[in-house]
Amino acid sequence: MKLRKLDGRLKIEHSILDGVRAMLHRFLADNPEVRSVVPGVIKVVRDARGPVKVRVTVPTANGWKAIALSDGARQELFISTALGREELEERLKKAATEAL
Repeated sequence: MKLRKLDGRLKIEHSILDGVRAMLHRFLADNPEVRSVVPGVIKVVRDARGPVKVRVTVPTANGWKAIALSDGARQELFISTALGREELEERLKKAATEAL
């Protein structure tokens, strides 16, 4: 399966939740030190209402795994970066609130 790319840094293997897609575009535009973002599996959850929320969960080999909540679903995000957890969370929060 060929991996589609958007702007060379947002890799699209699965579909992306609408609110999350817009937030990721803003996030990548404002943060050139982020090498790539790979959205993962989407699952329906009850507590994903309101504006987009992103939690950074665990470190990976080349960055962080995060969970985005929006549109009644959650989506995994694999973020390749050298940023620390706190800095990454702040930048994701900023990108999510810019949509409001």
